Amino acid sequence: MLVSALFTVTLLQTVSASIGPKANVHIVNNYIQPDGFNRSAVLAGWTFSSPVNLELTSILTFFLNVADHLTDTTMLRSTSMHWHDMFQHGSSWADGPVGVTQCPIAPGNSFLYQFSVPDQAGTFWYHSHHSTQYCDGLRGALVVYDPYDPYRHLYDFDNESTVITLADWYHTPAPSAGLVPTADSTLINGKGRYSGGPTSSFSTISVQHGARYRFRLVSISCDPNFTFSIDGHNSIIKVDSINVQPTTVDSIQIFAGQRYSFILTANRPVANYWVRALPNLGTQGFSGGVNSAILRYSGAPNSDPTTNQTTSVIPMLETNLHPLSNPGAPGKRVAGGADVNINLNIALNFTEFLFTVNGATFQPPTVPVLLQILSGAETAQDLLPTGGVYTLSRNKVVELSLPGGAARSPHPIHLHGTAFDVVCSVGNSTYNYVNPVRRDVVSIGGAGDNVTIRFTTDNPGPWILHCHIDWHLNLGLAVVFAQDVPSIATSTHPTAWDKLCPT
Repeated sequence: MLVSALFTVTLLQTVSASIGPKANVHIVNNYIQPDGFNRSAVLAGWTFSSPVNLELTSILTFFLNVADHLTDTTMLRSTSMHWHDMFQHGSSWADGPVGVTQCPIAPGNSFLYQFSVPDQAGTFWYHSHHSTQYCDGLRGALVVYDPYDPYRHLYDFDNESTVITLADWYHTPAPSAGLVPTADSTLINGKGRYSGGPTSSFSTISVQHGARYRFRLVSISCDPNFTFSIDGHNSIIKVDSINVQPTTVDSIQIFAGQRYSFILTANRPVANYWVRALPNLGTQGFSGGVNSAILRYSGAPNSDPTTNQTTSVIPMLETNLHPLSNPGAPGKRVAGGADVNINLNIALNFTEFLFTVNGATFQPPTVPVLLQILSGAETAQDLLPTGGVYTLSRNKVVELSLPGGAARSPHPIHLHGTAFDVVCSVGNSTYNYVNPVRRDVVSIGGAGDNVTIRFTTDNPGPWILHCHIDWHLNLGLAVVFAQDVPSIATSTHPTAWDKLCPT
């Protein structure tokens, strides 16, 4: 049980304002120019650079009243909020996905998300879970600081100034940007440049020589994955919200929705060093300062770095990441050794340009899956969308096989409601049941890959599994696992939740 923590919601930059465990989160439209291009956006707060900090001192219960003030008709005006990797034990109604656990919040209305997090600490994030709305700006980092952090002896600083967000940014609002648009720029902590654009300012990460920093790297991307590195520096890492055995790397490939902590010792000569986040899609390279930020040592001149990128010799490998506590996947230590074994084939229907999972496209129903169950639906055949909902009994070990190589690969797959063990990772045919990486977003790779995950159905609720490329989710790349339908049917929720759909 955590006895104290700091909950930090950071919207792309790292300016902070503590407001306590009860907060009104105002969702508004405002014009911003994070890469020098001016456009209207969907924001949590009036400016792009104002995160919300909630400092909790005893009971980890959040009361977050999300108020919809959206007026710009070029973008979605209704909204929802998902608290990524918060498991929502006993509060699946607060999870956020529209069509799964709620109807959206209508403009001019608000909804109170109330949930407890008694046993989770680490790096999380928040974002809209309504169509592609988070691509228009409603996304940011969320941190729960653990006073009993087992890595505490390894670093001197871990605060809002050591959160690093990576985002793709689009000059055209999401509803009119196309089905799968290409980002115009990469933002590091809310600042970037685009090819041919103005020389807008870089994000600067400040360090003192000799000090040790725990940086929390968060991909709040809508699409591209990034290869992240800091010239001349190696790091020790942690994955998502799960502590892992320390491992040294000099670059990190991070997919949409993933998070890594890395500990950096500022032991290089006092100078400026390039921070690089190379996307797999969009503008390549670093010419003109694209895909870049600055690591600046105290005492270094206020100038751009002159450091050169070197070839990564110790890139992060997922198979080298092993849980620090309670390692081992549930179930028998053989392929298919779970209570429930499901193969999920992902394909793209090029005629309709929609994704299918085992032949079904997930299109959010107007009556959320949770409401369907509360209204009496019990079996997968009864639940909409047809073919998109799987019912699972309680306390069963589930093994999911996820063949890679579908169009628009690689797909980063995220499961709500629980973490999972990746018993077979990209680029491997060997299964690891002893100490596989445990996380909540995994890349399923390309042709020939068969990523396999395991989890236990110990959290009743309708939990969506989806590609975290938001454009792909909007094209149907998702299924819902309804865990323990009888318990869901008798679960409780606030009366305000009942009013979301009629409104």
